Amino acid sequence: MLSSVKKFFNESSKDLKRMYKLVEAVNRLEGKYERYTDQELCGMKDRFKSALEAGDNIAGIQAEAFAVVREASKRVLNLRHHDVQLAGGFVLSEGGIAQMNTGEGKTLVSTLPSYLHALCGNGVHIITANEYLARRDKELMGQLHEFLGLTVGLNISQMGPSAKREAYAADITYGTATEFGFDYLRDNMVYRREEKVQRGHRFAIVDEIDSVLIDEARTPLVIAGRASDGTELHQITAQIMKSFIENDDYEIFVESKSAFFTDQGASKIEEAFGIDNMYGWEHQELLHNVTQALKAQAIMKLDVDYIIIDGKIAIIDKFTGRVMEGRSFSDGLHQAIEAKEGLEISEENETQAMITVQNYFRLYHSLSGMTGSAIPSKSEFQEIYQLSVIEIPTNKPIIRVDGDDSIYKDETSKISKIVTEVKRIHDGGRPILIGTTSIEQSERISVELKKGRIKHQILNAKTEEDEAEIIANAGQKNQVMLATNMAGRGTDIILGNDVKELGGLHIIGTERHESRRIDMQLRGRSGRQGDPGSTQFIISLEDDLFDYYDDDEINRYIKKIKTDENGLVLGPAPDKFVKKVQETVEQTNQSSRYHLLKLEHALNEQSKIIYVMRDRILDMEPGRMSTILLEYIEKYMTRLTEKYSPEHIVEPDFLTVNEELSLVFLSLGWQASDLQDIDGQVVGKVLDALGELESKRMIFQDDVEWGNQLRAFMLQQIDANWMKHLGHMNNVKEGIGLSAYGQQDPYTLFEKAALSQFNLLLRKIESEISIRFMEYMKSSQEDAAALEGEER
Repeated sequence: MLSSVKKFFNESSKDLKRMYKLVEAVNRLEGKYERYTDQELCGMKDRFKSALEAGDNIAGIQAEAFAVVREASKRVLNLRHHDVQLAGGFVLSEGGIAQMNTGEGKTLVSTLPSYLHALCGNGVHIITANEYLARRDKELMGQLHEFLGLTVGLNISQMGPSAKREAYAADITYGTATEFGFDYLRDNMVYRREEKVQRGHRFAIVDEIDSVLIDEARTPLVIAGRASDGTELHQITAQIMKSFIENDDYEIFVESKSAFFTDQGASKIEEAFGIDNMYGWEHQELLHNVTQALKAQAIMKLDVDYIIIDGKIAIIDKFTGRVMEGRSFSDGLHQAIEAKEGLEISEENETQAMITVQNYFRLYHSLSGMTGSAIPSKSEFQEIYQLSVIEIPTNKPIIRVDGDDSIYKDETSKISKIVTEVKRIHDGGRPILIGTTSIEQSERISVELKKGRIKHQILNAKTEEDEAEIIANAGQKNQVMLATNMAGRGTDIILGNDVKELGGLHIIGTERHESRRIDMQLRGRSGRQGDPGSTQFIISLEDDLFDYYDDDEINRYIKKIKTDENGLVLGPAPDKFVKKVQETVEQTNQSSRYHLLKLEHALNEQSKIIYVMRDRILDMEPGRMSTILLEYIEKYMTRLTEKYSPEHIVEPDFLTVNEELSLVFLSLGWQASDLQDIDGQVVGKVLDALGELESKRMIFQDDVEWGNQLRAFMLQQIDANWMKHLGHMNNVKEGIGLSAYGQQDPYTLFEKAALSQFNLLLRKIESEISIRFMEYMKSSQEDAAALEGEER
């Protein structure tokens, strides 16, 4: 086997010769560690740690560490890492992406670099596709890590802060991408340092990395809180949208999943609400509401984008086919869909914290991952994440047969062919997996299979509870499974008795996906570990994929096609045309991800500044908290000084000056008469006021309770103003794309707007902390004076 690995590496890249030498080094150590006792193997952890503390680095011990893990795996799991798995482990350890086919044991591969990097003591995060896999891998691979003296944690939803803190404190922590991301956001909303659960972002291994970092990249992680109640408005706008007609009242842009009102549609809304211009600033809330109502009506589809479970909207992840637990559409879209479907409208939320998946994983000092389908996105991984993709050979040769696509003119002809093909292969006893892109499509094909009296199982988000049983039987003789993308990634279908002799699992893809990577994942369910199998896509020119392509080009091609009597497209070059469409759609989606990343860059950098501000307050001793408070007040007063100093005021408006300064000065015990003759003396008076504040600060120097109250007070002001800023910038983002029509760069415009608004935000935080504290001081003085008067 090693000779084939060497040949592959030499053909693949000269750089990989070094990796081949590392594999050889591990193999040479195998005999040595076979002679070690269990206790001696476990003790290697301390020897490795001592080497690292003495100045050695990860590279210096990785071959030995891998050899130790391989030997432990043989004893604990009865599994020996193949040479190709060792190679994959080295790719991960050095911060790369290992492309490994399904069935090649990627989970076992992750034990190698996770053990090695855990020795540094900073924590290793292993990201899985869902919580089921996180639990499974923690329980199974955790045995190996614990045998070697490491601690293992599990981070999933519904866990309390203390349990999460314990999970993150472990040497290795398993969990999902969304949960790690949400924990990061929650950590930056706490009011005490000890309430944080994470302890940094050092090294992560992401399973199915293309699904997490690319497919989910356009879905931001958002923590929201209750906002104003707009139930009635949602219901009204939903009713209005039901009467709107496409192309007359609105236009749909499928490629960006967006819709815009025509002049006629806008006029209807203005008439319905009795306003002159719905795009006016005073009607921004209404515009946002009707825009979301239009998207809910025209873009979002039941059994495609969402399903209804127990009277609630549940989001479907189109890339995995699964329900996105605990997630809701943001910015009022969720409520708009509920109104459209006639459901009880839930409380609308406003954004409290947000980060994109892209930006969260770029926090890690070292990032790595595994998947069977990274090559098509190789350039994007390099450009966005600086991650190289290395293709690892299979342990056994692939003997699966991938047939050419059969492309039909229309949906009806396609489904007829699918049923015919299923019947033909089913009569031979081979198991069949029919892959669909939505619940709606799977149910449509199911109806036709029933008409053909072909018994089958359906796996989609509606039957998720039966997933384990359906998958367990999917590789048995005579089985037909009709599934969404739930069965297309991370699912191992084990072949039953005599199935290999029949030809193995046959897969039928009913649509080409927006990404070739998803097609690769579907095909990868067959032919695992050298098993026989076959795959074919049977598609039509009416599939959803072609909705994302230029209408004129589609129509021109359709006019030229030639078909047989069954509707099969014979020419011109249907396979080349489909490839062109798919590549164009991939490029569009990639551009969309770049667009999001560029827009989010400014807000992401701003969030880091806000989080640093919060951390400084969290880390300050209670007795010194007034020092930070004084800094904010000094900045605020300095701005007042600059604003009202004689050189900046040509004709001072003393009434305005007095009004703005009175709260500050009166709270310090000044009399109203002291403010009458303020011209020319603002600087001196402010400096005197700062001196008085400094003396007041010393009074509270050692008051712990007072310091904790100040901490909470300042964090509240920062958080409240940051939330308002996020809400405002989300509104700016909604309309920023329109600037492109005016020959202006939308990213430059957004960055300028974001910078301007952020500067206002910082000044707002300073002023509100200062003014609200002054109000508190003034109120306390008045209460004290009143109490003294009563006592007299």
